[in-house]
Amino acid sequence: MRLLLAVVLALSLTPALAQEQKLTAEQVVSLAITEAIRPGFAQYAETAATLERDVAGLCGGPSEASLDVARTQFKAAVIAWSRVELYRLGPLMVENRYDKILFWPDRKGIALRQVQGVLADADPDAADPAKLGSKSVAMQGLGALEFLLFGTGAEQLNSAEGDFRCRYAHAITMLQAETAAALSAEWNDPAGISKRLLEPSEADPDYRGFREVAEALTGLLAHGTEAIRDQRLLPFLGRDGAAPKPKSALFWRSGMTVPSINANFEGLRALLEKSRIAEATTAENLWVSNSASFEFGNAERAGKVVTDPVEQALADPRQKKALDYLVIVTQSLDTILGENLAAALGLSVGFSSLDGD
Repeated sequence: MRLLLAVVLALSLTPALAQEQKLTAEQVVSLAITEAIRPGFAQYAETAATLERDVAGLCGGPSEASLDVARTQFKAAVIAWSRVELYRLGPLMVENRYDKILFWPDRKGIALRQVQGVLADADPDAADPAKLGSKSVAMQGLGALEFLLFGTGAEQLNSAEGDFRCRYAHAITMLQAETAAALSAEWNDPAGISKRLLEPSEADPDYRGFREVAEALTGLLAHGTEAIRDQRLLPFLGRDGAAPKPKSALFWRSGMTVPSINANFEGLRALLEKSRIAEATTAENLWVSNSASFEFGNAERAGKVVTDPVEQALADPRQKKALDYLVIVTQSLDTILGENLAAALGLSVGFSSLDGD
């Protein structure tokens, strides 16, 4: 089987990828799945399940302490999600799962209006996960949950006064935990997406050969850095000299804007380094992986400079400079991953899924 896969690789990829390679395409894909993707989604499923339990505890025993526990676990879930959210292929991209987990960008504030409407009307369907799951995706994601736990009126959650708000929050966490568990299970299913990636077939509309699989993985890296810049950083830093808008940042209410961005970088770095994808090319091109790792290190160091919530960070010249530098890092990574790595592998990462956003 491995001999056959090696032959397929040699025939389907360019000579630059076939010659002097240290790893086969099958090995790279296997490492990506077992060392980065599966562990990431398993961690996300675990934190989502704990979040559901903690919010249930808050509803059953409202207090300042139980609210703190739920808020702390929300932050842990955001980190776990942010590490895998840029793995945008397979199970995450069906059944509107991505949008149900996180409806973003939300330039028109749809989620806020819908959540506030639910609270104003005390809509009983919102507290029923079966009914909530069939409603607008903006009402059931992490953005909606953040407002319930941290937004205007959230202090009600530490007493019986916040009963409906808490039951709505619990319904969201039940849906989140269910989706997270499904994602982890589907990535672990040996007959599911992993089989499609490890055994591409002409009958598969997306993965006819290892070339398509390699392009998909490389595309996750290249488009991931673009997403961090265009969907996470620039909306609140301001585009083309515009004034910063801290309340345009994702997760600003919970203070998780920059921690989530840091986790985005961590997830991409894990995929690059644990898959060892650059080792599927010739020895003289190994500098590409080293350059990318260097830039990911720069992103980590810059992210650690930003210790305040985004509004305060933007007012501090040192922290603002670090945030601006993160934009520069993403631009460098765009070139390294989207151009240099793709070229070294003889691949094309294609158009970005962000086009038109």
